[in-house]
Amino acid sequence: MAPVKSLLATLRGARQERPALWLMRQAGRYLPEYRALRETKGGFLELCYDPEAAAEVTLQPIRRFGFDGSILFSDILVIPHALGQDLWFEAGEGPRLAPPLVDSALSALAAMPQRLDPVYETVTRVAGALPPETTFLGFAGSPWTVATYMVAGQGSKDQAAARRMAFGDPQAFQAIIDAIIDLTVTYLSGQIESGVEAVQLFDSWAGSLSPAQFEQWVIAPNAEIVGRLKALHPDTPVIGFPKGAGGKLRAYAGETGVDAIGLDETVDPAWADAMLPAHLPVQGNLDPLALVAGGAALDAAIDRILAAFPTRPHIFNLGHGIVPDTPIAHVEHLIRRVRG
Repeated sequence: MAPVKSLLATLRGARQERPALWLMRQAGRYLPEYRALRETKGGFLELCYDPEAAAEVTLQPIRRFGFDGSILFSDILVIPHALGQDLWFEAGEGPRLAPPLVDSALSALAAMPQRLDPVYETVTRVAGALPPETTFLGFAGSPWTVATYMVAGQGSKDQAAARRMAFGDPQAFQAIIDAIIDLTVTYLSGQIESGVEAVQLFDSWAGSLSPAQFEQWVIAPNAEIVGRLKALHPDTPVIGFPKGAGGKLRAYAGETGVDAIGLDETVDPAWADAMLPAHLPVQGNLDPLALVAGGAALDAAIDRILAAFPTRPHIFNLGHGIVPDTPIAHVEHLIRRVRG
């Protein structure tokens, strides 16, 4: 008899006696084995596009911690790279994309979807190596968040370049969103066909939009992706993670068609349990800095989250990605507390 995949079962609506557990950015810089491999590979992008190395990084936290979910090691900006922008990472400063679309037309780019082929090979390698009880998660950035990088050519605190373009030339901005939607459906479908069992859509900058813009640039594009993916892969759950959505979470849950909602650390989990559709699975939402702090603060935060969902299917996770200075011992303590 096949082992129960508790994370996949939760995403399909079954509440578990103990919540399934994984952590956003669980494959990364807080792990010494990741840092050692990164030293041998050079740049971050080179690591993402090396299937053998990316598969190894994906598997490292599963070997060390036995999480219920394994998330593909990659980056949300492989989509603009495959749409034809140049992509590189400046040491200590983050990603850069050229030409920025605030100065250049989307039509000037020559799409290169073959740039995504190494990611599919990574998925195939990981799928063949995971323990049978572990759910394999793929992911992509949501269109609004990806577009903010494509327009500005880099990350920003307030996404002003993309917001200005969305207000000033909505037709051009819609063309960028549409191109991202099309390739994201292809990309996630390719991940599913290669072996992932569920996918997450990261909308890291959803919190910078007004309610009307949120409807236009977050809810509508994500709903289209979910609808098109479901037509191709009806049994593959989709997690939506609109960071910073706050009071707009209820509309997102009701209108996008996602199978589960990721809550960031600013959301009161008890409020979310009261406001979101009954029985909709939720994921989250421990503050990553509580995990760094440890001790009584960590225990209290874990207990609050566990108590907030008395009947709802719940996946325990962070409210955003794990930070590099997180002590390994605190992660081990978290796992013991959640699993009882």
